[in-house]
Amino acid sequence: MRVTRRFTAGLPSPYEGLVFVPRRSEIRNTDGSVVFEADGVMVPEGWSQVATDILAQKYFRKAGVPVKTAQVEETGVPKELWRSVPDVDGVTEGHRFGRETDARQVFDRLAGCWAYWGCREGMFDTPEDALAFYDELRFMMARQYCAPNSPQW
Repeated sequence: MRVTRRFTAGLPSPYEGLVFVPRRSEIRNTDGSVVFEADGVMVPEGWSQVATDILAQKYFRKAGVPVKTAQVEETGVPKELWRSVPDVDGVTEGHRFGRETDARQVFDRLAGCWAYWGCREGMFDTPEDALAFYDELRFMMARQYCAPNSPQW
């Protein structure tokens, strides 16, 4: 599959031009009790509070996110898309894993997974097509041009 860069041609990053800001996310029941809360949730500045709350509550990984990773080299997969494994060297027990706190982590995780699968299945004509797919998806998700179905998040 050929992938033409429509949004990211010439950009150093799919997040170029966006400002990510920390927000508080809080969701309450009708009785006022707090269902979910998180401080310092990093999202694009133009996002609504509702979009911030939905991403933080429903789609951020709440646990099991390694604070340090090491890439696993794979033939036929561009370096930028190599899968990662936890790297626990030098990280104190009990501090090795956390949660997602930044929308870019979610976008990178999803687009990276799909692009990686595409590489593994031979779906892209070239490694550059795989990277274009990865960047274009991250660009579009960050700007709310597209979103996956809930089970993907």
